[in-house]
Amino acid sequence: MTDSQREALEAAAFRRLLIHLRQRQDATNIDLMGLAGFCRNCLSEWLEDAAHDAGIPLSRDDARTHVYGEPYAAYKARQPQATPEQLARMDASLKLNERARMEWAAQETQA
Repeated sequence: MTDSQREALEAAAFRRLLIHLRQRQDATNIDLMGLAGFCRNCLSEWLEDAAHDAGIPLSRDDARTHVYGEPYAAYKARQPQATPEQLARMDASLKLNERARMEWAAQETQA
């Protein structure tokens, strides 16, 4: 597989992920954060970062609109308030993210 083919497949998979998340709005950001350590907001930030790295202007609001398929405020207005349990799971998951990043960085420096 060429780099170009791999990038095209990765882009297609990302588009499919966005469609899936738009279809599954019951999968809330707080639950995604608690379980997987990322959410739609993270995806929009990563998209914004990638655009910046490529020299392509893209605002945070535009990145969120792209990921959510609608203005962020419209999505957020339909979301329930996070429970203390959800917030605790998210906090624990964010700590796991930090540990995973540190372990990844250590492996990369050894490689």
